[in-house]
Formats: sequence, C-alpha cells, structure tokens
Amino acid sequence: MAEQAALEAELRRVRAEIAETPAVDIVANHAIGLWQLAVLHLNPEVGEPIRLGEAAVAIDAMGGMVDALGDRLGEHTGPLRDAVTQLRLAFVEVQRQAAEGASDAE
Repeated sequence: MAEQAALEAELRRVRAEIAETPAVDIVANHAIGLWQLAVLHLNPEVGEPIRLGEAAVAIDAMGGMVDALGDRLGEHTGPLRDAVTQLRLAFVEVQRQAAEGASDAE
C-alpha cells in the first residue's frame, strides 16, 4: 500500500513538472534526441557499420519538426536549424565516403 502511494505521488510530481515545462523546451529536447540518434548511426562505434537509412530517418524527423515549427521554437530555432543543416551535410559526406570506399573495394 505505502509503495503504491509513493509511486502515485511520484507520478503526480513528474506530471506537474512536465506540465510546468514550456512545450518548446520539451520539443527541442526531443529534437536533440533525434540529432543524437542520427549521429550514432553516422558515426558508430569501431567495428560497427554506418547505418545511413537509420540516420536518414532521424535527420528527416528532426528536420520535419524544426521546419514545421519554425520560429515557434523561440530561442531554440537558430541552434536547431543549424544542427539540422550540419547533420544533412554530415550525411552527404558520410554517404560520399561510403560510396568511395565501396568503389575502392571493387
């Protein structure tokens, strides 16, 4: 019983904290999570393959959020737009290097 009550109290605390946080901050945080996901797929651990398809999904999702919301992201707009641009450039570079590596192997 006490354990259940403690869990319910913690859930109420977390809900209140989230409700008090501006939506743009939460959305920006999710966008950064997509950025991190893309980077993981573009720059995997040694011995792991680059996963361009997975990176593309994360980049497109982040770009879609940032492009659709535009200036509504407030202070996050500029940094998130820059992050999407850098990811897109990195994707093209990694894709180019992968293609060169494949042609060198032939």
